[in-house]
This record gives sequence, structure tokens and C-alpha cells, in this order.
Amino acid sequence: MLADDQPLVRAGLRVLITDTADIEVAGEAGTGAEAVRIVRELGPDVVLMDVRMPGMDGIEATRRIMTGPGHTRVLVLTTFDDDEYVYGALRAGASGFLVKDMALDDILAAVRVVAAGDALIAPSVTRRLIARFTGRPDPAPPRLLPEGVTEREREVLRLIARGLTNGEIATRLFISVATVKAHVARLLAKLGARDRVQLVIAAYEAGLVSASA
Repeated sequence: MLADDQPLVRAGLRVLITDTADIEVAGEAGTGAEAVRIVRELGPDVVLMDVRMPGMDGIEATRRIMTGPGHTRVLVLTTFDDDEYVYGALRAGASGFLVKDMALDDILAAVRVVAAGDALIAPSVTRRLIARFTGRPDPAPPRLLPEGVTEREREVLRLIARGLTNGEIATRLFISVATVKAHVARLLAKLGARDRVQLVIAAYEAGLVSASA
């Protein structure tokens, strides 16, 4: 489903997606409240959610969708100037975020990734997001990680927060991709995280990443 208050944006995405064999646009919404209602009616697999919409914004709409029934997942649409709103949307349960000027193929790939149950974080946007929040003049005090998190897992978590893929982490730490996946699985369990997006948030809140990173 497409949720954006600009009809031209929705129309453009719909036209482009129509030519894609494995993705179908089930509905459109121009406000957050309308997005929540349509999700409950149609139960789409993925919502491409704009952040700034009249009335209920994309953050609150995401929160309501994620706490409601069904399996719908949310991908946030943003611009580089919307970092703070994106962070709020991720806290609300979004499975990732996209930049509106991304190539169509990248947007379609992101939809497929999230529909398959994974999360997507663009490394460049992740680094900007973390830098924005760790560089605030009044940062919140770090939250301690559970005692069971090992030093290796902390290292993996830090690299996840910097936007590295499993393959890149494996190369950096001189371990196999399978070992990285095992570390990620244990981090998800120990931190009670739903996906990779929540691991990034946990790393930020624990003070494992900084603006210089």
C-alpha cells in the first residue's frame, strides 16, 4: 500500500510498480488515519509510508499499524532532512526506511526484503541518522546492554549500527558469514529485538556508536 499525501508521488509509484510482476499496489492513502484504516481493511504485506502527512503523521500511523492485528510491515519514505522523524518511525516499529530519490529498482528490492520478513537500513542513511542523534547537545544517558551480551556480540552490534552487511562484518572480523548470522540471532534474542532495525536503535541507546563513526 502507498501512503503519501502527494497524489503525484502515489501515482508515479503506482505506474512504475504496475509493470512489476511480483508486486501489486493494493491501495493508497493520503493521510496517516486513512493508512491505518486501509491496512485494517486490506491487510497488505508492506506499506510505503510517508512521514509528514496532515492530521495523523506517518510515525503515529506506523505505531498503530504495528500494534494492531495482522502481518503488515512498514517501510518509511523520507528525505535526508527527516532524520528525526525517521528515528521516531523506527521506534514505532517500522522495518526500515527509504529515501524518496532512490532508484525504482532499489525501492522494489527494499519492498521484497521487508515482505520476506527482514529489515532494510541503507548504510549511508543509517550513518547520518546515528550521527545526528549522537551529536545532539543533550543526548540521553546510555542504556546498559544485558550482562549476557559478549564482547564479540558488542563488536558485531556496533558494526550493524554502522550499516555493514553480514558479509562486510565477516570480512572485518575475519569470521564466516554463518558465524555473523549466529551472532545476530543471539543479539536479537538477548536484546528482545524484532529485527536489524531495532538492533541499530539498541546500539545507539547503549552508546556503541558515535558521530565520528
